[in-house]
Amino acid sequence: MKVEALKMERQGDFFEYCKKHRKELDDSFLYDEDLENFKADAENPTYIMTDSNGQIKGAASLILDDYHRRGNRARFRIFHCASHDDHDYKRLFEALLKHTMSLDHVFLFVPLLNEKLKVVMEKLNFDMERYTFLLVREDLKVRELAIPKGYQIKSFRPGKDEGAWCLVRNAAFSTLKGSETAITPEMVAKMPAESDYLDGGMMILYENDEPVGVVRGSDDEYEGSPIMNIGPVAVLPEYQGRGLGRVLLRAAIKFSKEKGYKRCVLCVNGDNEQAKALYLQEGFEQTEGVVCYRYELK
Repeated sequence: MKVEALKMERQGDFFEYCKKHRKELDDSFLYDEDLENFKADAENPTYIMTDSNGQIKGAASLILDDYHRRGNRARFRIFHCASHDDHDYKRLFEALLKHTMSLDHVFLFVPLLNEKLKVVMEKLNFDMERYTFLLVREDLKVRELAIPKGYQIKSFRPGKDEGAWCLVRNAAFSTLKGSETAITPEMVAKMPAESDYLDGGMMILYENDEPVGVVRGSDDEYEGSPIMNIGPVAVLPEYQGRGLGRVLLRAAIKFSKEKGYKRCVLCVNGDNEQAKALYLQEGFEQTEGVVCYRYELK
């Protein structure tokens, strides 16, 4: 078996390999659109493992964009070997290590049902960092928003509200595992141009004229049918515990129903017990889970 950097002429074969195996993996960055816009470069170092006939039997690719670099980390887009052999995985991983010299760690999510890959991660000395769960709400019956006096929800205004969005999101997630790295106004400014953007789906909660919470609803697909993805749901730390997260969540569900969706989906860290309890109370049910594995480079 040969390990080599992905070349342009083999990108089509790489895409087909990703599509073939993505159901076994965390497919967050393996949707058709992601692959269509993918290019192996410094931000996406990628290696393939091929047999004597040149057939791809394994693939490993890192996401090293500006956001992840600012957090001194890289996330795997894909890490998979058809052989499920830990030695094959090790060879692919070692090929990628030359691209991680300035980083603190690399990480990936593994579905809880993928026992083979979980065993490999442990053999490669990856540490289990946290669990993340996928929750779905099938019934979009709208519950009363009950916005407290002095508060109001406004739609996000492109070109004006990027700073307010970052202020709330970054403060709310500054200690949340996996989301500690701050986002920038430039990142938020790109959201309205993304294919999953829903006009009116980004909302900001204000107390008087001060932004204190944000929520976003975006277009997604789950189990082959359309669904609205809710996230982030964020409230400034000093405003938490006042029921404002529930207000934002219900506003997003109301928006989802108005847009014609039948279901909503969201993700939550397993150690964020308060948020998970809220989502369960609001009619969401846990459907899937993944474990985040982390490899320390320093």
